[in-house]
Amino acid sequence: MDVAMRHELILQRLRGGERVAVGALAELVGASEMTVRRDLDVLERDGLLRRVRGAAVSMLTGEETPYAARSRQRLEAKRRIGEAVADLLDDGETVVLDGGSTTLEVARRLTDRRLTVLPLSLHAADALRGAESVRMVLPGGDIRPGELAFVGPLTEYAFKVMRFDTMVLSSCGLSARDGVSAHDLAEGAVKKAAVDASARIVAAVDSSKFGRTAFGRVCAADEIDVLVTDRDAPSDEVERLREAGVEVRLV
Repeated sequence: MDVAMRHELILQRLRGGERVAVGALAELVGASEMTVRRDLDVLERDGLLRRVRGAAVSMLTGEETPYAARSRQRLEAKRRIGEAVADLLDDGETVVLDGGSTTLEVARRLTDRRLTVLPLSLHAADALRGAESVRMVLPGGDIRPGELAFVGPLTEYAFKVMRFDTMVLSSCGLSARDGVSAHDLAEGAVKKAAVDASARIVAAVDSSKFGRTAFGRVCAADEIDVLVTDRDAPSDEVERLREAGVEVRLV
């Protein structure tokens, strides 16, 4: 089992909030206790858990999951989504690339493409910075800690003076009833401005976000042109989205 999978399993086991012994975690991931202790050191530095004597306790709450945790969750599904979304983009397009761990996987697959890309996070900008054929335009604005997302009036202003062929949109929550939503209102406002400035909306959302509704509304479900998600997406919700006119691709 690789490091990313061990970290994901450890965080899932701790999600209930109770104290879990190192020995139990070692048995869960099939690794030595020494290996698990090293994993716990890494996760503690990222603020995802707290070490206690011979055990660990989760630091996650029912609110927005920190980026460091999301980046370790459902990696294979996010990679498949990233590849499928990249295939939907034509060379020569102007593209807004939303912040988030799933859209980061899209960014990693665009480095040899001929595109103009405006990334809405420093994570995606870093993934694209060495790509010679990608023209990267940064929006300016404030940087949201942890997420490293661009937010604020300067970021929103970029979408008053530019227009884009496609926005690759991420989501904290997605449902046919409530559409796309975000935990952070400032980030949600930027997403909405980008949606309004783009001719096509391609949502890159893994199945864990289905049926959730976060605090800030970004757009209605019928504003999405194409949704790319993984095969674990609930079939009833997928059908409702299709009925709303969304082209849903399961990968």
